[in-house]
Amino acid sequence: MQGLRDLFDDFGGFLDRHPYLEAMVILSIFYVLAKVVDWLVSGIFSRLVRRSDTDFDDKLMEILHRPLKMTIVMIGLITAAYRIDIERDIEGPVVLAASTVLIIFWMLFARRFAQLSLSAMRDHSERWKYVHPATEPLLSNAAAVVFFLIAAYAILLVWDINITGLVASAGIIGLALSFAAQDTLGNLFAGVAILSDRPYQIGDYIILDSGERGEVVRIGLRSTSLLTRDDVEVSIPNGIMGKSKIVNEAGGPIDRFRIRTGVSVAYGSDIDRVVDMLMDVACRHPGILDSPVPRVRFRTFGESGLEYELLCWIPRPADRGRTIHELNSAIYRRFDIEGIKIPPPQREIYINESSALTATQQLRPSDHE
Repeated sequence: MQGLRDLFDDFGGFLDRHPYLEAMVILSIFYVLAKVVDWLVSGIFSRLVRRSDTDFDDKLMEILHRPLKMTIVMIGLITAAYRIDIERDIEGPVVLAASTVLIIFWMLFARRFAQLSLSAMRDHSERWKYVHPATEPLLSNAAAVVFFLIAAYAILLVWDINITGLVASAGIIGLALSFAAQDTLGNLFAGVAILSDRPYQIGDYIILDSGERGEVVRIGLRSTSLLTRDDVEVSIPNGIMGKSKIVNEAGGPIDRFRIRTGVSVAYGSDIDRVVDMLMDVACRHPGILDSPVPRVRFRTFGESGLEYELLCWIPRPADRGRTIHELNSAIYRRFDIEGIKIPPPQREIYINESSALTATQQLRPSDHE
């Protein structure tokens, strides 16, 4: 045992006389240590996540290998730099460069980990409602910017660079840009809110309070594009969309749309017969859903006739105009065959004879003229 201790002492003394060789030995030891630690962590981690149903853990280990090994190697490099008897103007930059490399590697790891986490959240959108295919790129880019700024700040601190002036300059530039591009920033923030709240999605039919109606074909950070029934694409800034009252015809938990068509029949018509005919017309139409079943409502006693309304459901809001046209045509033909009269607008005018005579005398020229 004593002989082995003497051997190590002699080897240590030999390394003390050759600092560069000692540095190489230190680097080799830390490199082997990095391999061993990586192997141990991988083995322990794989046992812990063996029963996992997702591949999130495997992808996490893939991105963790490099920063973990690089951290141990850089620690060895810093230790070797301190052991070498070199001038301070060389030793300092070596340590700073190694620290900078570590910051960059861990910043890249954080960015990849954020992307991996967002992808996992997107696959479970029922639990993470704010992470879906429309918002994932935005959140991923935002996370990348945050991690980059944190890494840049850490690197400046490591190199002992005064950032007070940089922060002040950035604040002034940011203030000027915010005034110059306030409309763009307003649309940007409104776009973020729309992507987060999801009042409408791509493929929905919406109606704005200004009257525009169309299918949502694109939701961007600056604007939303609608495709009208005339196949005209309308681009609306998100700032306007955020302030508008929006009727989403395709919204709600059920993927269907109810249409209404009104009809007037003459007084004296058989009301039960009218209801049966309207129900039969709706049930025979191939575009009307069987569930919920169509229904007919006798709404009011109109000025010219009895007002009915046929209510039925269709699969898509895009079919509203065509289906109403076909229903109206079928109702008119059926009423014409069955002899049900659709009354035109009627007005009754009563003329008071004494008032009419007085008005005629007032319009007759005077005898003195």
